[in-house]
Amino acid sequence: MKYLPVDKNLFTFNRKNFVKRIKTNSIAIFHSNDEFPRNGDQTFIYKQNPDFYYLSGIDQEQSILVLYPDCPNPLYKEVLFLRQTNEHIAVWEGHKYTKEEARAASGIENIQWLNEYDTILHSIINYADNIYINTNENDRYSHSVPYRDIRMYEQLKQKYPLHNYERSAVILRDLRTVKSDIEVELTRKACEITRDTFVRVLKFMKPGVTEYEIEAEVTHEFLRQRATGHAYNPIIASGPNANVLHYIDNNQICKDGDVVLFDFGAEYANYNADMTRSIPVNGRFSKRQRDVYDAVLRVMKSATGMIKAGAVLTEYQDEVGKIMTSELIGLKLLDKHDVEKQDPKMPLYKKYFMHGTSHHLGLDVHDFANRYNPFEVGNILTCEPGIYIPAEGLGIRLENDILITKDGNLDLMADIPLEAEHIEEIMNS
Repeated sequence: MKYLPVDKNLFTFNRKNFVKRIKTNSIAIFHSNDEFPRNGDQTFIYKQNPDFYYLSGIDQEQSILVLYPDCPNPLYKEVLFLRQTNEHIAVWEGHKYTKEEARAASGIENIQWLNEYDTILHSIINYADNIYINTNENDRYSHSVPYRDIRMYEQLKQKYPLHNYERSAVILRDLRTVKSDIEVELTRKACEITRDTFVRVLKFMKPGVTEYEIEAEVTHEFLRQRATGHAYNPIIASGPNANVLHYIDNNQICKDGDVVLFDFGAEYANYNADMTRSIPVNGRFSKRQRDVYDAVLRVMKSATGMIKAGAVLTEYQDEVGKIMTSELIGLKLLDKHDVEKQDPKMPLYKKYFMHGTSHHLGLDVHDFANRYNPFEVGNILTCEPGIYIPAEGLGIRLENDILITKDGNLDLMADIPLEAEHIEEIMNS
């Protein structure tokens, strides 16, 4: 891992919170992510299962965590199983956790090699009444390939068909949305790296550079500052490309007179930043570009003020839609008489602002959360309004990451240039 060691108390705290919520005499099993084939003899760069990392702090493949707080054998209340290294693995793949290193990273005392898993599990699982299995219940996800947790669940059902099976995801959905102080600091670090990267790009930007050259600058700064890499595929969308919400081709020339939309974020210790900015390629906004930019910025500031404990996502989005509608009328993109006659179920503003304003942020960029629960203290949410005008070859989106505290909200990206004058000043300095 490129990032510095993370305080093991984070993962000890997370495990304690999880086992408090499971039924009496239950065993919970968590698996690391699969290694995914890239071609005939290579795999993609490994990315850990976020739930597994949340509970263990272990960033390595072929690992299993077993939690059984009521286990009659106290040795197996917490057990972490790791792939045992050997000379061949050391030569071809490099370093793997030792048992001592795994204890230091996870706070778990009982570390076993993976080849002991079946024997140890069988020695304790028949004393448990319930088996908690973790599957991907993010409502944005639909799988067509049976991932590791699903495969292991099917094997367990065959071997232990009479146990009662429970869902870990229901518990983790509530736990992961409320960030501890350590999680906030890791997110803040990802935001700081993202800030420095954006300032670097502002100074690099000029007519004639390509989108992929900008992407290279972003990648360089991320890795230079120990980021694991990109939180998601970076969007470097110049001119009309900005109207494609998930544009990642990044292969066009940035032309004089256009605006380029950047949507990128660093990942640090598996925690993510998510930032969007829109800047003029030549360092100066035209009047029309500035008018649209300022409209988006006003919506962003109003929406940020609404991100607080107790707010409900659907109601919040409706209020943002009303503010956006007013701005679109001011830009002469909507007619107020048409708005008065609109179908409330299909508001006209969605023609120019078709996505949601906010999503939870954490170990996943679109973090695992219950979208129907009110916002809580400890939530981190994005705020990202945008206006997209294909007919004008112009798309502008702005995005910061907002932490809800007991005293209000805190913008974790408040030090990243946002005002149009500030952006122009840096670009022309």
